[in-house]
Amino acid sequence: MTEFEDEADLRARLEELRAEHRALDEEIAGGDLGPMRNQLLVTRLKRRKLALKDEIARLMDRLQPDIIA
Repeated sequence: MTEFEDEADLRARLEELRAEHRALDEEIAGGDLGPMRNQLLVTRLKRRKLALKDEIARLMDRLQPDIIA
């Protein structure tokens, strides 16, 4: 796999993760949970959202590594 294809794949995956993160944010805010907000479900959604945030950060680091001058 070439560097260009690898970067394109990383960017596509990054966009998928960001979309899922936004969807979870909306669910946690109460949009799709309805009147019966189960605290356990909310906790699980928040954990998944944090895991997504970590994975997004890792991908961002791979795409834009810190360069020490």
